[in-house]
Amino acid sequence: MIAVITGASGDIGQAIARAYAQKGYKVAVCFHKNREAAEALAYEITRGGGMATAFSADLTSEPQVLLLQREILEKMGEPEVLVNNAGVASQMLLTDVSEEEYDRVMDSNVKSAFLTTRAFLPSMVRNKKGCIINVSSMWGQVGASCEVVYSASKAALIGMTKALAKEVGPSGIRVNCIAPGVIDTKMNAMHSEETIAGLAEDTPLGRLGTPEDVADVAVFLAGPRASFVTGQVLGVNGGLVI
Repeated sequence: MIAVITGASGDIGQAIARAYAQKGYKVAVCFHKNREAAEALAYEITRGGGMATAFSADLTSEPQVLLLQREILEKMGEPEVLVNNAGVASQMLLTDVSEEEYDRVMDSNVKSAFLTTRAFLPSMVRNKKGCIINVSSMWGQVGASCEVVYSASKAALIGMTKALAKEVGPSGIRVNCIAPGVIDTKMNAMHSEETIAGLAEDTPLGRLGTPEDVADVAVFLAGPRASFVTGQVLGVNGGLVI
């Protein structure tokens, strides 16, 4: 079993990669810039008895995505699971968003998932099996003030999930989406401590989520207990969005 995890050098991506490795998957640890973190994670998994290899690519570039696909097929084989986790955050008033910032967020969060899915989908269709998981956000479901472009990009992933699930279901491929709430990661360092504390207080379960909370759901969606689950958006938000 082979799982491709994009954005695997970040907190949530690392947790997802570890969780799949613990389930016996060979893991393709995909990263863009943080080589040190990705290679350290691959080494950690391998030293622990698992199998993982780090691969570098700019997922907003079609040539680089196609090269990534060829490298993974040659070194690891055809993946059964693709987790589109790569993405960036953006927080500012809409009137302050430049065209360059808009393109950066939409390319990183949406185009990357489109290109990566398109690259790995043919082998899944040929094998009549596969699981694609897109990591969105609760803000893609309900929107967030001062995060309009980010919310739009994450909403696009939800639409992509539902449409693709209908398209590839007859080929035995399932496509689902995870919509995390406020997760305790470095990405949320943009928020003040007061804001984070307020979000935790507003969450019915009374805490922030952890990367492992998201990883557990990612593994569940690829497993046999979710064999009849497709086109769904599963919130991992502690009840903040219901």
